[in-house]
Amino acid sequence: MAKGFFISKTLGIVGIALGVAALATIIALSVVYAQLKQQTDNAAPSPTTASTPGQTPGTPGTTTRVPGTSAIALGNTTTTVSSPPAPNTTVGPQEPWKKLRLPTSLKPENYTVSLQPVLTPGSGGLYLFHGNSSVRFMCLEPTDLILIHSKKLNYTLQEGFLVSLTGADGALAPSINATWLEAATEYLVVQLSSQLQASQSYELHSSFTGELADDLAGFYRSEYQEDGQTKVVATTQMQAADARKAFPCFDEPALKATFAVVLTHPPNHVALSNMPAQSVENVTINGEVWTRTTFEPTLKMSTYLLAFIVSQFEAVKADQNGTLIQIWGRPKAIREGQGGYALNVTGPILSFFERHYNTAYPLSKSDQVALPDFNAGAMENWGLVTYRENSLLFDPLYSSIGNKERVVTVIAHELAHQWFGNLVTLRWWNDLWLNEGFASYVEYLGADAAEPNWDIKDLMVTNDVYRVMAIDALASSHPLSFREEEIQTPAQISEVFDSIAYSKGASVLRMLSEFLTEDRFKRGLQSYLHTFAYGNTVYDNLWTHLQMAVSQDNFTLPGTIKQIMDRWTLQMGFPVVSVDTHSGNVTQKHFLLDPNSTVQRPSAFDYTWIVPVSWLTSDNQTGMYWLQNQTETNTDFATAAASGKWLICNINVTGYFRVNYDPENWGRLLDQLESNHSAIPILNRAQLIDDAFNLARAEYISTELALNTTRYLSQETDYLPWDTALNNLGYFKLMFDRSEVYGPMKRYVRKQVTPLFRHFQDLTSNWTIVPSGLMAQYNEIFTINTACSYGVPECQTVASGLFRRWREDPSNNPIPPNLRSSIYCNAIATGGEEAWDFGWEMFRNATVVSEADKLRAALACSQEPWILQRYLKYTLDPSKIRRQDATSTINSIARNVHGQSLVWDFVRANWKTLFSQYGGGSFSFSGLIQTVTQRFASEFELQQLEQFQRDNTDVGFGSGTRALEQALEKTKANMKWVAENQVAVLQWFQRESQ
Repeated sequence: MAKGFFISKTLGIVGIALGVAALATIIALSVVYAQLKQQTDNAAPSPTTASTPGQTPGTPGTTTRVPGTSAIALGNTTTTVSSPPAPNTTVGPQEPWKKLRLPTSLKPENYTVSLQPVLTPGSGGLYLFHGNSSVRFMCLEPTDLILIHSKKLNYTLQEGFLVSLTGADGALAPSINATWLEAATEYLVVQLSSQLQASQSYELHSSFTGELADDLAGFYRSEYQEDGQTKVVATTQMQAADARKAFPCFDEPALKATFAVVLTHPPNHVALSNMPAQSVENVTINGEVWTRTTFEPTLKMSTYLLAFIVSQFEAVKADQNGTLIQIWGRPKAIREGQGGYALNVTGPILSFFERHYNTAYPLSKSDQVALPDFNAGAMENWGLVTYRENSLLFDPLYSSIGNKERVVTVIAHELAHQWFGNLVTLRWWNDLWLNEGFASYVEYLGADAAEPNWDIKDLMVTNDVYRVMAIDALASSHPLSFREEEIQTPAQISEVFDSIAYSKGASVLRMLSEFLTEDRFKRGLQSYLHTFAYGNTVYDNLWTHLQMAVSQDNFTLPGTIKQIMDRWTLQMGFPVVSVDTHSGNVTQKHFLLDPNSTVQRPSAFDYTWIVPVSWLTSDNQTGMYWLQNQTETNTDFATAAASGKWLICNINVTGYFRVNYDPENWGRLLDQLESNHSAIPILNRAQLIDDAFNLARAEYISTELALNTTRYLSQETDYLPWDTALNNLGYFKLMFDRSEVYGPMKRYVRKQVTPLFRHFQDLTSNWTIVPSGLMAQYNEIFTINTACSYGVPECQTVASGLFRRWREDPSNNPIPPNLRSSIYCNAIATGGEEAWDFGWEMFRNATVVSEADKLRAALACSQEPWILQRYLKYTLDPSKIRRQDATSTINSIARNVHGQSLVWDFVRANWKTLFSQYGGGSFSFSGLIQTVTQRFASEFELQQLEQFQRDNTDVGFGSGTRALEQALEKTKANMKWVAENQVAVLQWFQRESQ
C-alpha cells in the first residue's frame, strides 16, 4: 500500500500562517469566550436536541448568522461561538447530521493544521488556542453536504460562513448555502448549492479558536510547579473522539490521512509532534517574537494518533540503529536522571518488535513524553508517545520494583502499537479488543526482551487472566467483539476500553499463540502487517493470515482459525472444563459465578467453545486434547485406577478456562501440595487455588475444599501462588471484614504468612538487602504488606520503627523503596492524626511522582473517619489532588473498610459533580463504581444501589453504565453466597487458626 499523500503547495500556503488580525483579538476574545462559556454551562440543553439549518441560504459576501451560533464582531474579524442547540421540531431523525457516523461520500487525503496555544490566561481567566486548518478530501459519491467533526471550537466567519471551500487539481467548488454546528453529534455542517463530483478533490479551510482547558482531552493544558513557578504545557489526548476538539476533522479511525502540523509558540518553549521538525523560525507578530515550528508531514494515519506538545521540557536521547530515541519530561526530573531507565529499555524493545513483526520501525524518531496531567496510563501517538509520569519516569532512590515493571511494560505496550494499531488500524472501535488485547499480550514479550532475567511473562496469569475472569464470569459481561452499530457515541466508545478488551483480549491471543506455536503465530502476524500497512482491518483479516500460516505447514487443528476463535470472541464468558478421572468423561459448561443468574445475551454457538486442553499427570505424561462438544470421553484422563496418580489440565494456564475434577483427583492434588508442592508447576499451583475458590463460589465444589488449597502455604515461598491465594481470600475479607468471621480469618492468615515473613527476614538480613529477581522482590513486598495488614506483631514493629525514624529526619528516608507503600499504609493506619499530617506534608513536597503516588494511596489507610472524610473533599480540589488522580484516590479510600461507606455516601451526594467534572467518556467511572460497591452483600445495600441508579438516570453513568449493571449482579450474588457460606467459613477459620 502507498505511504499516503503529500501536501500541495496551495494547501500549504493557505494553511500555514496564523492571521495577525486573529492574534490581535486574543484578550477581547477570551472575555467573550468566558461569557458565552458561562451561558453554555448554565443552559444544560437536552442531549437529544440540536441546532437546525438556517431557513435563508447565505451567499458569498453576506454575513449569515447560522443557527446554534452567535456572531461577535471583533475588530475586522467576525467570530462565531457555539451556543446551546435550539429545540428541533422540523428535521426528522434520518437527517445525515443527526447520525453518529459519517457518510461514506468523502474521504480525507491530507490536512494542514496550524495552531498557536497561548500559555497565559486572558482577562477572562481562560487559556485559549488559535488555529487554521485545511483538509483536502476526495469525493467518492456525489453529494451536496459536507459533515466534518467539530467540538467546542469557535470559528471566524469567511464571507459569512464558518468555512470556505475550494477545488483542487482544477476541480470547481460549489458555493456554500449554509453552515452550522450540530452540538449533539459534534458536526460542523456545510450545505452546498450543488453537488461535489465523484473522483474530484476539494479543500475545506477554517479559522477557529478553542479553550486550552485542563480537561485532559483534545488539545488541553497541563501544569506543574518548578522553582516556585507554575509552568504550563499545551498537550493532546485525541483517542478516542477528541481530535475534533483541536481542529475540524473526519474523526473516525478508518479515515486515514497525512497531517502537516505547524505550531507557533513562545521562543523559550520546544514544540513536538509525531514527525521531526522540518524548520524552526522566529516570527514577529504585533511586535512580539514567537517561534514557528513546522513539522514534516506524517505518514498516513488515523486522527486519534495525532499529537502535539508545547512545553519547556528537556530530554535525554540515544540512537538505536538510526532511530532517535528521546525521553522528555519536567527539566528537574530529567536532570535527576529519571528518564534514564526508559531510555535504556526503549531501544531493546523497539529492536524486539522489529524482529517480532519482521518490519522496520516506520519512523525516524521515537519521542516519549512524561506529562504531569494525563487521564490514561499512556497513549501510543505515532512517534510521540505520551505517558503519565509514573509510567515513564523512574528514580531508583524513590521508585520500587513495581514502578520499574510498570515503566517497562507500559513502554512495551505503547511501542507494540506503533505497528499493531498505528501502521495497521482497526476499522472501527467495536474491534478495539484486538488492538488493546494484542498490545496487552505482547507487552510481556517486549518487556521480557528488555529484562530477560525477570520471568515477567508469568505475571500475565495473575495480572490479566484471573483478574478478567472475575468480570467475564458475570451474566452481564459482553463479548470481545461488538457489532459496529452497538458502539456509536463517544461514551460507548470509552466504555469498551475495559478489562475485557485489554485482559481477555490478551488472554485469548496468548492461548492462540500457544496452540499455534509462537513461530507460526508470528508468521501469520507478519503477513497481516505487510498486507494491510497504512490501512484498516477487521479482526477476521488477522484470522485469514494466521490460517495461511497454518495451511503452509499442514498443521492440524480441529477447525479453521476463524471457526475456533469466533467462539472466543463473539460470545461472552468462558467454559469450565470438568474431568472425571474414573471414566475419562470430559464436559464443558459456560462458567457463571452465580449459577442461578440468567444470561440475556444469545450466542450463535450456544455457549460452547473449541477448547485446547493441555494436560500433565504425576508420572509426567503430557498431551493436548481438543474439547469440541459439551460432553466427550478421553481415555488419557482416566487416571484414577493408578494409586495416587493425579491429573492437571491447562498446563501453565495457557488456556482461557477453568478446570474442575472429581473429588478423588482434588484430594490427590491437595495431598501433593502438602507433601511436596514443587512437583506441581508454580503456575498450576496458583491455578489450583484460583480455580478452586471460583468453583466454590459457583457451587461446583465446597467452600471448604477451596479453603483447603491454602493450607500448604506455610511451606510456600514462591510469589504467584501466594498472590493468587490472598487475592481470593480478599473476597472473603470484603464479605466478612465487618462481621465476626474476620477475627478468626486474620488469625489464620497470620499463622500462614509468619513463616514467609521470617523467610524473607533472614533472606534480606532484616530487610536491609534487596532480593534478586523480580518475583522474589514482589514476594518480599507481598510478605510485608500481608503480614502488617493482618497484624503480625514483628511486621508492625518494623513498619512503625522505620516510619518513626523518617519522621525524626524527614530529609533522610530509611525505608527501602520496595517496602514504602506497605510501610506508609501500616504506619498511617496505626499512627493517627500526626502520622497522617506528616504523610500529607511529604506528599505535598514530593518531587518524584512514584513517591507521591505511594503517599497518596497510603493516606487512604487511615482508620479515622473524619480524616478520610476530609481527604475525600480534597479529591474535588485540583490544588490538592490532581484531576487525573481524583478517582484513583477515591478508590483507595473505598478499599479501606473504614472508608467504604463514606465513599458510597460521597459518590451518591456528588455524582452530578463528578460526572460533569470528568465527562461521560472518562475511563474512570467503571473502576469507581466497581470499587465503591465491592463490599455490597446485603438487601439494604442492594436497595441503595438500585435507588442510586434511579436517582441518576437523567445524568447517566457514561463509561460506568455496564459496571453499574455488573455491580447489581455482583451484589445479588454476594448476598446469596454470604447467606449460604458464612457459618461454614467461620467454623473453618476457627478450626484452622488454632
